[in-house]
Amino acid sequence: MGTIDTVYNLKEVLLSILFVAGDGIEKSFIAEKLDVNMKELNKVIEQLKEELSGDKGIHLIEYKNKIQLATNPNYANYISDVLNPIREKSLTRAALETLAIIAYKQPITKLEIEDIRRVNSDYAVQILIDQNMIEVVGRKDAVGKPLLFGTTDNFLKRFDIKDLNDLPDYENLLERIKTLQTEEESSKSDSLFRDVENIEFEEDLPDFLKGEDFVKVEGENLDEGDSQVG
Repeated sequence: MGTIDTVYNLKEVLLSILFVAGDGIEKSFIAEKLDVNMKELNKVIEQLKEELSGDKGIHLIEYKNKIQLATNPNYANYISDVLNPIREKSLTRAALETLAIIAYKQPITKLEIEDIRRVNSDYAVQILIDQNMIEVVGRKDAVGKPLLFGTTDNFLKRFDIKDLNDLPDYENLLERIKTLQTEEESSKSDSLFRDVENIEFEEDLPDFLKGEDFVKVEGENLDEGDSQVG
């Protein structure tokens, strides 16, 4: 293999690799195989991010120390019109609330999710698994060894989050939620949440879940299969 002796060449080589790969690749693996140090690689990655941004059709995304080429989300409808892919099933409000709880509390069991939401979450959890937003990450050391759920790499890519550490600050989020509580909310018999300390997203999802065209902001009925837990 020829020596990559300039930053320009390294950038073009990296772009070619990512184009062919399709999926995300570990930065450390790329550095090892191309025999370049991480400082050089990161410099080129930042250059590519700047070039592939804004209105460009292709963007460079980074998550969990992986990098990948991805289409500009602003053009999703045009891409769909031309390629006519099978559209992803929309994530309902209840599924998004469940996803937010898992993102902040992972690893977490389904019973613990339901303890926070006060509704059966079988349907929401299954939808999130089907959409590759969450996955089983182990079993809890408790009676029955219940499954533990956590978010996937696809979750990070879907919501453009580089790392779980980049999630909005938990305490600040709770403060925002507290300001939204009203007497009307406390009187609701079908409220999805017990109290603010258990991540209430009834009226205010975290920033990373906003802006999705499938988010139903107005009052939404419970998902099919979601029933009140007594």
